[in-house]
Amino acid sequence: MKNTRFDKSKLPSRHVTEGPSRAPHRSYFYAMGITEEEISQPWVGVATCWNEAAPCNIALNRQAQSVKMGVKKGGGTPREFTTITVTDGIAMGHEGMRSSLASRDVIADSVELTMRGHCYDALVGIAGCDKSLPGMMMAMVRLNVPSVFIYGGSILPGRLNGRDIVVQDVFEAVGQHQAGNMSDAELAILEKLACPSAGACGGQYTANTMACVSEAIGLALLNSSGAPAPYESRDQYGDATGVAVMNLIEKNIRARDIVTRKALENAARVVACTGGSTNAGLHLPAIANEAGIDFDLFDVCDIFHDTPYFVNLRPGGEYVAKDLFEAGGVPVVLKELAKAGLLHLDCITASGRTLGEELELITGEPDGKVIHPVATPITQTGGVVGLKGNIAPEGAIVKVAGMAPEQQVFTGPARVFECEEDAFEAVQARTYHEGDVLVIRNEGPAGGPGMREMLATTAALSGQGMGKKVALITDGRFSGATRGFCVGHVGPEAAYGGPIALLKDGDVITIDAIKGEISVALSDAELAARKALWKGPRKTDYASGALWKYARLVGPTRYGAVSHPGAKAETHVYMDQ
Repeated sequence: MKNTRFDKSKLPSRHVTEGPSRAPHRSYFYAMGITEEEISQPWVGVATCWNEAAPCNIALNRQAQSVKMGVKKGGGTPREFTTITVTDGIAMGHEGMRSSLASRDVIADSVELTMRGHCYDALVGIAGCDKSLPGMMMAMVRLNVPSVFIYGGSILPGRLNGRDIVVQDVFEAVGQHQAGNMSDAELAILEKLACPSAGACGGQYTANTMACVSEAIGLALLNSSGAPAPYESRDQYGDATGVAVMNLIEKNIRARDIVTRKALENAARVVACTGGSTNAGLHLPAIANEAGIDFDLFDVCDIFHDTPYFVNLRPGGEYVAKDLFEAGGVPVVLKELAKAGLLHLDCITASGRTLGEELELITGEPDGKVIHPVATPITQTGGVVGLKGNIAPEGAIVKVAGMAPEQQVFTGPARVFECEEDAFEAVQARTYHEGDVLVIRNEGPAGGPGMREMLATTAALSGQGMGKKVALITDGRFSGATRGFCVGHVGPEAAYGGPIALLKDGDVITIDAIKGEISVALSDAELAARKALWKGPRKTDYASGALWKYARLVGPTRYGAVSHPGAKAETHVYMDQ
């Protein structure tokens, strides 16, 4: 019996399923056991970032099966496909990290091409590790099809000597081991116990930050991101997500109906109040670009500045994603933001209802440990702060969650390194000094290429007990697991001749996260004179291949390091072709 809920004549899949001319196409579908009834239904792409690279993604193919059951229950025909991921924990600290940010755009591009090539009508995206979450959401907004996102879930914490441990502890243990404060045997025990299950890193690093964003921005069902990856309850959220996307097709609610300027502001709020990853300062502008919305790093940081920090999560705090879930999850956090008048409650969500209508159903309250009441926050301003000054005319970003106010101002002499490896070598050899401002340049999106994260270096500093005794600035990025006074996203990057390219050893740098300033004690005339002598960007070994291509396409960090013009340049809409 033909499904009459949906008007197939208005859906993209009509181009491969309808009419005598599509008999060859249908013959392929029959070859896969698809029935005539299923061919006549809406077709839903179920995209996962499943691979065997890391625990973040290892459970995603199983979770896709529950999503597909929900799609079928809702009257649709699901078609599963996969795309790449680069897992930052594996890529960290070596040349592989250059692939990380570039993978975000490859994920979005590959999902777009698969959807276009096969004329799917809607999209469910399942992602686990850092860049795969924004990459999947970017594809949804770019295609502007009915879309629902679902996170693959976090890893369970390990347990050692009566306390929870996470991979951040292992990175920092490398510094402790190098400093002689940890034996080979102790390190071996720690590395075997830190990651006991499938799932993405458990602290409020980039994956969990963007998972929280998926709920706040409206692309995911409320509370769907919370349950850890091994929990069987994830199946219920997968099933509900599949049903939800069919309702969106019926109501013709598309990704850009959900991702509006107001929704992006809601997303930035949840990053700030949870002490989330600085990488959100890249990913929110990139998602905005797909919708044709002006929303850059400064817009993100303005929201960070006046949002209280009240969710006590690692790395700045004490708890992990599992603890947040057990305390009521993102819905309770959003409810607290709403109490303070900090949310736009009229935004439509993946359920088809507004955020305000969804939050009326939430009965949970803050537990005072993981989630503090918004009226009595940990600090009055967000856990992430934007900076601007003569080193960073196009902005920079720093995570201050867990730092006391007196730790948020730092002045010291520059110690300049031309790449991360040089800085890491100096940290290992302890050839830096307390009070230094370590400057790592030529690591931006174009100049790196790939805008590497510096967790190996920052974790080594923390492990040596020097995390609060030096500062670090870079045109590259930091992991969501980074702690200490570490400033990233300095723009313009060194490859474009930004001021960071002109710094010399001994220049006095001041970072003031309270005022939102970053500056070097040099006159405009001195900076101009140095610019006149600048010899141009550093040569790299990436003269061909994907990273060569990325370096030539990628735009400024301030606008999300995007690689195409976005919705503003569109001349047609996929869904309406």
